[in-house]
Amino acid sequence: MIKVLKDGRSADALAEDDAAVRRTVEGILADVEARGNAAVRELSVKFDKWDRADYRLSDAEIEACLSQLTRRDLNDIRFAQEQVRNFAQHQKDALKDLEVETLPGIVLGHKNIPVNSVGCYVPGGKYPLLASAHMSVLTAKVAGVKRVVTCAPPYQGAPAPAIVAAQHLAGADEIYCLGGVQAVAAMALGTETIAPVDMLVGPGNAFVAEAKRQLFGRVGIDLFAGPTETLVIADDSVDAEMCATDLLGQAEHGPNSPAILLTTSQTLAHATMAEIERLLAILPTGAVARRSWEDYGAVIVCDSDEEMVAEADRIASEHVQVMTRDPDYFLANMTNYGALFLGPRTNVAFGDKVIGTNHTLPTKKAARYTGGLWVGKFLKTCTYQKVLTDAASAMIGEYCSRLCMLEGFAGHAEQANVRVRRYGGRNVPYATAAE
Repeated sequence: MIKVLKDGRSADALAEDDAAVRRTVEGILADVEARGNAAVRELSVKFDKWDRADYRLSDAEIEACLSQLTRRDLNDIRFAQEQVRNFAQHQKDALKDLEVETLPGIVLGHKNIPVNSVGCYVPGGKYPLLASAHMSVLTAKVAGVKRVVTCAPPYQGAPAPAIVAAQHLAGADEIYCLGGVQAVAAMALGTETIAPVDMLVGPGNAFVAEAKRQLFGRVGIDLFAGPTETLVIADDSVDAEMCATDLLGQAEHGPNSPAILLTTSQTLAHATMAEIERLLAILPTGAVARRSWEDYGAVIVCDSDEEMVAEADRIASEHVQVMTRDPDYFLANMTNYGALFLGPRTNVAFGDKVIGTNHTLPTKKAARYTGGLWVGKFLKTCTYQKVLTDAASAMIGEYCSRLCMLEGFAGHAEQANVRVRRYGGRNVPYATAAE
């Protein structure tokens, strides 16, 4: 039986928060669409205290940012990017164009075609999250996207050197120092100086995630990737320090980042809650992590691994850290998660920063129907067909005509009938089913 030892805010309170975010984002998107650059500039000043006539960084500004980093900094960025690039290339290599003759003279196929232009949002107002540049820009480039635009907010009143370096080294074609909903709106809708993109990708806060949701349809999006979520699944084979560290390591993202412990050990559950309090007192980001833990943290005790699987699939968390005697059991049986981190030797930070898998992952239960960002998200799998012989055209045409008439589509049927008459020598009357 499931026992909830600690829970976060109520569902009604969270729904009220979401409604307020929706209203704010609607107004900002309408403003940017109506007034373009003027609205973007006003919003940047209002929210980021950042004013420029042109938010695109020049080559000289990019080089100046790179020069502020040490050789080790740049090498570390290159190392992380190589891991992301390598895994993305392996993913792309697994995707094959297809052409097959399904019936004599009938050829069907598909091609994997890259999206032409992508806007990548790189969050960085509170922390310079340069890893998000690897995950979006590099993956898009491996997929073959021709134009990759990036937006990241200013950090402490200026472009964040590490973010700019990561964007540049990843291959971004246009780099803008612009944050928030105004950045997402500018990329999606276009302004007088920013050409619109075909697709938006990248994580962000609740406002950025909502902006992507509202813009979906006008542009493509990768997925709904809002505030970070983490779920730690543990049994008594692991200690409280490990569990508490992995929970708070994600809770520090922001004051609305859910962190949940799911365990079969009531002893571990209580010990972890105590350890969290100890760590919050010494963690430099403890103030933010404490708000997140108090409002969104939860501790749930289950009777068995099977029950933990069911509860984990209900939660459908973005990150799932599994520290049990048999972590592969969860790999074999779980179905709803953004990414799994199996065993105590790995952790969410490895995936976030350097190991090579993509850290842009589904939140708010979107893991029930989608995985995270990967090279395939930037590819459109587009089908085609060829009919090579007269006999094949007439044969498939007779089936098509009869099926169209079952639906009452006389015009569709005639498309088939004209092929039956022309290529099969059959005198099929206009808009009647071929016999």
